Amino acid sequence: MNPALKVLIIEDDPDVALGCEQALQLEGIACECVASAEQARKRLMPDYEGVVVSDIRLPGMDGMALLRELMALDPELPVVLITGHGDVSMAVQAMKDGAQDFLEKPFAPELLVGAVRRALERRRLVLEVRSLRRQLESAGNLEHRLLGRAPNMQRLRQTLQSLAQSAADVLIVGETGAGKELVARCLHEASSRRNGNFVAINCGGLPDTLFDSEMFGSEAGAFTGAGKKRIGKIEHASGGTLFLDEIESMPMAMQIKLLRVLQERVLERLGSNTLIPIDCRVIAATKVDLLELSRQGLFRADLYYRLNVATLTVPPLRERREDVPLLFEHFALQGAARHQRPVPELTAARIQQLLGYDWPGNVRELRNVAERTVLGIEAGSPPFGTEPSEAPKPLAATVEAFERALIADALRRQGGSLARTAEALSMPKTTLHDKIRKYGLDGQGG
Repeated sequence: MNPALKVLIIEDDPDVALGCEQALQLEGIACECVASAEQARKRLMPDYEGVVVSDIRLPGMDGMALLRELMALDPELPVVLITGHGDVSMAVQAMKDGAQDFLEKPFAPELLVGAVRRALERRRLVLEVRSLRRQLESAGNLEHRLLGRAPNMQRLRQTLQSLAQSAADVLIVGETGAGKELVARCLHEASSRRNGNFVAINCGGLPDTLFDSEMFGSEAGAFTGAGKKRIGKIEHASGGTLFLDEIESMPMAMQIKLLRVLQERVLERLGSNTLIPIDCRVIAATKVDLLELSRQGLFRADLYYRLNVATLTVPPLRERREDVPLLFEHFALQGAARHQRPVPELTAARIQQLLGYDWPGNVRELRNVAERTVLGIEAGSPPFGTEPSEAPKPLAATVEAFERALIADALRRQGGSLARTAEALSMPKTTLHDKIRKYGLDGQGG
């Protein structure tokens, strides 16, 4: 049984509560007690890692009302109800409303333990199925959202997947146009916060004079023109994800204010003295070395260490050249559908041009090139109009990147079949197999 699962006992009679707690603890079952439904509600949420044992007769909200509320919150949360007022009709109604079990006081400790063990086992299975389903769904989404078969992209997806269900703040590092916001959105959508808001803020585009009101919100009358209460970006992200893009461009004075919120997870709206708790995951993105900036005194070191709990590095396109044909084809298909134009053919000559270019604008630039190609206006623009004065790429590196990309593309088109790929490339299967191993393309088809 999962040791993380626990039992929440809701009982206002201290003697009964103590008896239940001792009976479960003697069996090695973790539990905690509260005296009212109102106290319990603060601890319960969807995917609660445990089960509920509740008396029906409680001060304030009774156990039957709590049961109905919990079933609306999570229909698969096991609830065991207990009462000292034996009533068959009440027991029947409780089971109809979703109760896992029903015990009448006084009951033997072994009856409680048995009911709780059955409930915990049911909960364990439910949570395992949910976790597996989320992993499968997010893995599938990641494969379609973060396209790429290069080893560094596979590592990025694996790291993202391992971080998704954690609460850790994340720093995303990558060049302009590499796809940092897309990675942040994928992390949000793969997490348990995906139903909350994803609030993106460009730190370089936020004027100093608007920082407080935009980030923290304001009360009516807080300043001239503040006619009504305004919810700030950070508060709006509570329950979801706050994405701070270009964090390196945030002025030092703003960094100090942000650091306090990140450390204490509370904020005050302008014009208010009330502390508002904040529950959001923070993802920051940068295109520079923040540690080096902090050494130069241009970025607060304490904010850097607060943000850098975990790091995701988005590789530049020139370090994943084998993905260029796949991405080009993907963007070309999108552009063709949007503009109702034919899909341009991905010829060997076009692939060679795409692979021979360094892509300083990364994926964003590649998308624009694919769009121009669909529109038939690619002539004269990179990579089709690359200046001849550019330093030539090493021949061996260009040839290997070209060959790897051709093989990866052929494997994909042939569904991973070695025989069909070898035939399509007019290459012996043994030679193809050696090259697949050489370029690390095992499992890249399909």
